[in-house]
Amino acid sequence: MSDAPSNIPEYTVSEISGAVKRTLEGAFGRVRVRGELTEVKRYPSGHIYFSLKDEGGKLSGVVWKFAVPKLGMVPENGVEVIAQGKVSSYGDRSSYQLIVDRMDFAGAGALLAKIEALRLRLAEEGLFDAARKRPLPVLPVVIGIVTSPQGAVIQDIRTTILRRFPRALLLWPVPVQGEGSAEKIAAAINGFSAIQPGGPVPRPDVIIVARGGGSLEDLMAFNDEAVIRAAAASTIPLISAVGHETDTTLIDFASDRRAPTPTAAAEMAIPARAELMSDLLQKAARLEGSLGRIAQEKRLRLQRAERGLPDLPSLVGTARQRLDDRSTRLTLAVPNLIAARRAALARAERGLPDLASLIAASRRSLADQSARLRLALPNFATARRSALSLSAERLRGAIRHATSNRAALAARVLPRLTDAPARALLREATAKLEGLGARLESVSHKAVQARGYALIFDASGSPLTTAAMVKPGSALRISFADGDIGATANGGKPRQARLDL
Repeated sequence: MSDAPSNIPEYTVSEISGAVKRTLEGAFGRVRVRGELTEVKRYPSGHIYFSLKDEGGKLSGVVWKFAVPKLGMVPENGVEVIAQGKVSSYGDRSSYQLIVDRMDFAGAGALLAKIEALRLRLAEEGLFDAARKRPLPVLPVVIGIVTSPQGAVIQDIRTTILRRFPRALLLWPVPVQGEGSAEKIAAAINGFSAIQPGGPVPRPDVIIVARGGGSLEDLMAFNDEAVIRAAAASTIPLISAVGHETDTTLIDFASDRRAPTPTAAAEMAIPARAELMSDLLQKAARLEGSLGRIAQEKRLRLQRAERGLPDLPSLVGTARQRLDDRSTRLTLAVPNLIAARRAALARAERGLPDLASLIAASRRSLADQSARLRLALPNFATARRSALSLSAERLRGAIRHATSNRAALAARVLPRLTDAPARALLREATAKLEGLGARLESVSHKAVQARGYALIFDASGSPLTTAAMVKPGSALRISFADGDIGATANGGKPRQARLDL
């Protein structure tokens, strides 16, 4: 038996899936959903998949690649957001999802809490310390600007600098909000720091990071950790000018100076030419006045010192007069002094003896004494030699006699001496006698002959002591230490004794 026909319509899977999709999109249209982000995942295709959850459920969501730059924030797990988009279904999986094209933080409280947590963490690292702040240059040559090329910010900065003191501006264009803006701002700051001096691109002397006003979500790029670290690591002094005067971002803590507005940043970076001129003129006037006062004071001191000084022309005139008087007196005194010295020399000369006569008399006396000595020396030498020869013979005889007697006496006495002191006295006397004998031998002419000298006698046996006593052809006897020889004298000329004065 066949089934009874039914009035329930029959659909295919695709028809049901499409109907559900149209129903969802038509019933809800564009919605705003609040929830906590979870399971955030960015695919290589550029799409972002995530889930929104609260206490009672979970909703899948997706951000297509073309909508990511306009999203307004970077999705992160655990952040409460308000996602805007439409509800649709995915038929292949029989699931529905929220297609998001804009996302905002859910309330300022959560966003501020996130910013405050980041601030505290970076402050603990010392990125906001006052010791890291650097002074701005007084008159920079090149000013680097990191901002959007569109909008009023760059125009305000250009106008302000042109009005105050025209300087070269180097713009690094970046997006100031949206997806990827934080990375590009950090890259711009690091790029300016990497420029080397003297290269094709001028290196800025100061950097201005600027943006106009906006909501807290719009300014989130300047609360990004990468931007803050780039500002803290910048090798060029940096001025932050983000938002209005009441807006505060974390880059303000890391920068060297904070400006309330971009216009104020331009005024802070460059002084006004008129103000500089006025200041220079004021300082020049003050310097000129100070120099004038110092000169006047020194002039008064010189005048007072001048009144205390003596009359120099009078002193010079007196000194000149005294010099003329001394010169005249000196001219007269020198001849008088010379004349007085000459007279004194003449008187002294008259009182001196005749030196020539004294010298002549001395010479005559010396010549006479020399002649007498030459006559007396031969006879004296002959007599002394004879006496010495006789004494020497006597001494030798006495020595021989004393030696023989001593030997005999010792031969007789020594055997008889038994007393040790007596023997010692005898040995001492013997040693003394031998010493006297040696001294007698040393003064004997025989000892002199033994050293190579000789005695010369004439035929009668008289000693000849000078060459003048020897006549040519006379017979001579020469006595050596070991014997005598005969000789005949030849002619010769005796040397004369000379006394030099």
